[in-house]
Amino acid sequence: MGMNVVVIGGVACGPKAAARLRRLDPKAQITIVEQGEFISYAGCGLPYYVGGEVKDINGLLATPAGAVRNAGFFKKVKDIAVLTRTRAEAIDRSSKTVRLRDLASGAERRLAYDKLVIATGARPIRPPIEGLGLKGVYHLTRIEEALALRETVSRRKGGKALIIGAGLIGLESAEAFRSAGWDVQMVEMMEAPLLGLLDFEFARMVELALLENLVTIACHQRAERIEGDESGHCKRVITGGGACEADLVLVATGFRPNADLAREAGLAVGPCGGIAVDEAMRTSDPNILAGGDCVECRHVVTGKPVFAPMGSTANKHGRVIGDNLAGGHSAFPGVLGTTVVKVFNLNVGRTGLSEAQAAEEGFETVCGLAPGHDKAHYFPGAALVAVKVVAEKRTGKVLGVQAAGRGEAARRIDVGATAIAMGATVAQLANLDLGYAPPYAQAMDAIITAANVAENKIRGVARSVGPREVKRRIEAGEDFILLDVRTPAEFESGHIEAKQTMNLPLGELREKAQSVLPKDKDIVSLCKVSHRGYEAQRILAGMGYEKASYMDGGLFTWPYPEDIA
Repeated sequence: MGMNVVVIGGVACGPKAAARLRRLDPKAQITIVEQGEFISYAGCGLPYYVGGEVKDINGLLATPAGAVRNAGFFKKVKDIAVLTRTRAEAIDRSSKTVRLRDLASGAERRLAYDKLVIATGARPIRPPIEGLGLKGVYHLTRIEEALALRETVSRRKGGKALIIGAGLIGLESAEAFRSAGWDVQMVEMMEAPLLGLLDFEFARMVELALLENLVTIACHQRAERIEGDESGHCKRVITGGGACEADLVLVATGFRPNADLAREAGLAVGPCGGIAVDEAMRTSDPNILAGGDCVECRHVVTGKPVFAPMGSTANKHGRVIGDNLAGGHSAFPGVLGTTVVKVFNLNVGRTGLSEAQAAEEGFETVCGLAPGHDKAHYFPGAALVAVKVVAEKRTGKVLGVQAAGRGEAARRIDVGATAIAMGATVAQLANLDLGYAPPYAQAMDAIITAANVAENKIRGVARSVGPREVKRRIEAGEDFILLDVRTPAEFESGHIEAKQTMNLPLGELREKAQSVLPKDKDIVSLCKVSHRGYEAQRILAGMGYEKASYMDGGLFTWPYPEDIA
């Protein structure tokens, strides 16, 4: 008889650990315990099922070959027993048993283990809002909720959906509801969506993409209560800004590690509330391993514990757990918080530390912000994507990368994640031998340009001002020149309307600068993406303009469209 392994949790990490163990140990007895009806499903695909892009719910449950991963599949193909609709109520570490409850009958029993895997995932945060129990109020974390939401949005066209929270699930659901013909409003307590992950200029790009697609979003506001009608169905949401009518409410305010079972069993829990594990995914009990969204990970850049729920990470955890249960010595090195999301026609991503996070961690940073085309600018379908590289000023080490635009962003984020994980500097990132052909990239990819910008700043060649600082100076009425070096036609098509704005095309700068630009004033040059803006800064510096700088990112990343005339 082989080793007896019980796995609590049947969505991502748990089934992966069980499957990996089975491939390595054909004799182990393996049982998966899952309180839900469905197992081993693609939870990240739930919003796309709600919106109709994924037509059949079985697509989220099936292997690439089309086999539905249910209890029968796991038994026949992998010889793994699966107990669905069964809740693990308690772990008795002294007797090495788990107390189970059958949710259909209520019957209890104990299941013994030699090794135990906890993969209980995360649970949605329930904010202190009156009315969460009303009908028509949803979370979107399980198949059952996705089925109910899909039925609701497909049954009624032109309904009103209100989403509390503008995180990943909220943003993806906003697109899902819009594609189903619903009006969508969002309420977000932060200054802009995804501001905890992105720096302000990128978060504002997300907000503007929502507005462009007729999603109303109220930032810096909280939902205070949900009101219902006589039948107990949600009717409106009261926020700090007033009342919003709602036929359904989606609460998407984030997740917490579902670590209660481990905590009650006396296992160590970390500062973020997740189960504390080592690099082998072992808990404080050597006979219990844990992984997925219920645990804390080590951040590769800071070395600190973080809670970073992601299906990709959960699967990696599962593989490490399976290896080590089978006698191996695998280690999980940590995470960078890599995230990509599609917001209508905007592609957004980040990895490592944002500029704001790096400052909080005590790093002195320089940033390279470079909008560029995702393929050769002359190739059909080329679209802009802004890439920001955050680097440590002293060493040049890459700390973080962000990307956003209609162009392809995920590839740039993957390159950034690889560079950070390998400890690369901006100089090394700028010289990576990336794939180039006109249908796929520019000769100098945007991430390479962003790395070069950061290195130029470290070397003192480039001097720049961020868009928020430019906005502050404008609003403060400071005496400086905002020099738009685009052509007159480009300038007339849209420019920053401010008393400090001046148009002087780059081609005329060398000839006219000394007659129209005083050397004792701050001059901030810009263009659409700041390639010409940087060129202007270098020209002016060569002419003795010691206060010349350029605006990072140009008009493409200017986060205040109301200022464009």
